[in-house]
Amino acid sequence: MTTGLLLGLLTLTAMAADVTGKWTAQMPGRGGQTREAIFNFKADGNVLTGTVSGRQGDMPISDGKIDGDHISFTQTMEFNGNSMKLLYKGTVSGDEIRLTRMRDGGEGQPQEFTAKRAQ
Repeated sequence: MTTGLLLGLLTLTAMAADVTGKWTAQMPGRGGQTREAIFNFKADGNVLTGTVSGRQGDMPISDGKIDGDHISFTQTMEFNGNSMKLLYKGTVSGDEIRLTRMRDGGEGQPQEFTAKRAQ
């Protein structure tokens, strides 16, 4: 009985968070302003795919991972022929994901925001 209970608890903690669907967030922008971003995620086991939609349209995410209630992914943006990679890390809690975004290489300050599951 104890072994079965222990295995059940281990299975629950090893399960990946269900992030499949549409999430909206007010992301920090320049000058203290915010702008809306829409995240469309698809979870397949521990693999996370999808897009981030904003002023530049739909941009695919890459390197997406789900580890329990933690997610991570990257987004590559193009500006005037230059590319910039953004690293995202987040913690899923119900219908919210608390995310931190920072530039690859550590330039600038990390930005924190919350995405909410769209209804």
